[in-house]
Amino acid sequence: MSLKKLPQPQAFDRPQGYAWDASSEAMSHWADKPIAAEADDPNTVSIYGVIGEDMFDDGFTARRMGAALRSIGRNAVTVNVNSPGGDMFEGLAIYNLLREHPAKVTVKVMGVAASAASLIAMAGDEVQMGTGSIMMIHNAWGAVIGNRHDFADAASVFETFDASMASIYAARTGMKEEDLMAMLDGPNKTSDGTYMTAAEAIEKGFADTEFEGASGSTASASIAPDILARRRLEAALAKTGMPRSERRALLADAKGGKHDAAPTVTHDADALSAGLSQLFTAIKS
Repeated sequence: MSLKKLPQPQAFDRPQGYAWDASSEAMSHWADKPIAAEADDPNTVSIYGVIGEDMFDDGFTARRMGAALRSIGRNAVTVNVNSPGGDMFEGLAIYNLLREHPAKVTVKVMGVAASAASLIAMAGDEVQMGTGSIMMIHNAWGAVIGNRHDFADAASVFETFDASMASIYAARTGMKEEDLMAMLDGPNKTSDGTYMTAAEAIEKGFADTEFEGASGSTASASIAPDILARRRLEAALAKTGMPRSERRALLADAKGGKHDAAPTVTHDADALSAGLSQLFTAIKS
């Protein structure tokens, strides 16, 4: 088991018609702090995308974490995190996998640990915040499609999930659960909850130490330009209130493009450029 006595949350069933998304504000922070270089250490796991299944194959799932931990075995593990969050159910499953790891778990927040990613960070025996990094906690959030009974069931699950998250945060920080529920609500009870700098996260007990060099100019150079452009465009679209499914469909169309006589090396850039006018029209509207 983990070196810390971390609470084991109950299992939750996904509400009927549930669709996850990440906070648009968290996505903006994440897009501006891209860390993509993989660590050389085989005992290091990097979470640099959204939490959950992703149509672009850059999401991080409990299945991926389980495979990584099986490979690492009973050795200490370091988890590098730069994620805007995503699927809260996947986040909880990843938290449980790390909570049950038999050796020390060190979590390093490289840029952003928001929403479900902040929950994952709580599974660390030691949580380190990089200079300039951010942690964000908020209430369980997502879209539900269905009738009034589906919505009522979802509200009940979300309320219980919030209480479970508060107990996890309380176990790490020593704060009262009612104070943490207020932080989950945020100042205006919006989906964006409460943001903390590295210093604030350490002061409140969400993290232990700060380290240098997580969010520097070299980070931007380590990610492919087309991926960085896609992240920033999706963050901009999310701020307009466009649902995740529509954003992804639009971005997929933009990347599709038509094959022509252009060199292969420029295909991705040309394909993205072909959809930019449609994307910017959507952003402006």
